[in-house]
Amino acid sequence: MESSSQDKNLPATAQRLKKARSDGQVPHSKDLSNLAVLGGGSFALVALLPTGFETLRTALRAQLLFDSTTLLKPQQMLERLSDGSVRGLLLVLPLGLLVLAIALGAIVASGGYALSAKPITPDITRLSPLAGIGRLFSKKQLTDTAKLAFITAVIGVVAWQFLGAHVAPFSTLLMMPLEGALGQLGGWITSGATLLLVVVLLFAVIDVPLQKYLHASQLKMSLEEVKREHKEAEGDPFIKSKRRARQRELAQRNSVNAVPRADLVVMNPTHYAVAIRYDDATMNAPRVIAKGADLMALRIRDVAKASDVPVLQSPMLARALYAHAEIDSEIPAALYTAVAQVLAYVYQLKAALKGQGVAPGVMPVPEVPPELDPHFGKSAP
Repeated sequence: MESSSQDKNLPATAQRLKKARSDGQVPHSKDLSNLAVLGGGSFALVALLPTGFETLRTALRAQLLFDSTTLLKPQQMLERLSDGSVRGLLLVLPLGLLVLAIALGAIVASGGYALSAKPITPDITRLSPLAGIGRLFSKKQLTDTAKLAFITAVIGVVAWQFLGAHVAPFSTLLMMPLEGALGQLGGWITSGATLLLVVVLLFAVIDVPLQKYLHASQLKMSLEEVKREHKEAEGDPFIKSKRRARQRELAQRNSVNAVPRADLVVMNPTHYAVAIRYDDATMNAPRVIAKGADLMALRIRDVAKASDVPVLQSPMLARALYAHAEIDSEIPAALYTAVAQVLAYVYQLKAALKGQGVAPGVMPVPEVPPELDPHFGKSAP
């Protein structure tokens, strides 16, 4: 039995919604499309009907013209047929384009569009009978089937009531003049189509939020899926830590070249080495320009000695700087006093070597807060 964490009761994340849209999975209301096609087509037909009727009457008059010229030039029949076809196409094409534009506008306005070729991409898994049965009895499919049956029943009842109310008037059309009968019939057709559109409109108003709800329900995620997606988006913490360690290692190797510019190197005495530089004209606080451990620490020491950079043995300070200061960054404020003490000692030593002052005594023990020493409470290496 699956754990409760596998229950898909969590709303889809933004990443899941974005992926679903890229795959062409968007809420789409068929009733809204039907309303756009039927309603837009009806209004377009009513708007173009006067022009279309006049065009058809003119074309029919020209087609039915038969005189001596027609007998002398039989090819005119083909010309008339071609002309009539072109006129019919020019009449129908604007209507089709207008209905298509209305339908696309309705889909875009409702947000039920996605530019994706994946839905039409061949997929062998769709041929699986088990997957097909699963889709057949899915919540969305069952809802659509029940909705379609209900819509059919409602439209059937409305149509039956409408026809039942007009059966008797229909029989009187035979007794009316042709123009009056056509006008009466056109009015009945218009009222019937309007009633049909009202029914479709009511279902479209209900179907649009229903499809959005079903879409959101279909994309719900389990707790494990959310965790997995977060891990994929942010990266595996173990891999990220290894990557950061590798980056620090590369930065430490590259920082060896900056050791000759340091004012001093603090060591521990062989496990850690940190190179410090301070320029009161350009820096607000001393900065760490290189650091390393083990073999890298020995490398920093050798470069410092070759460049006449003082190397001081201060295990606790070296460990604290290595643990809490990054390369090319200022030292932590809690270590200002300790670093100032060793810098003052180094400056006095350099001045004595130049004959500009007395030699310093024993190097003071830097005042390092114990909590900054990563080996505090343990035996230091």
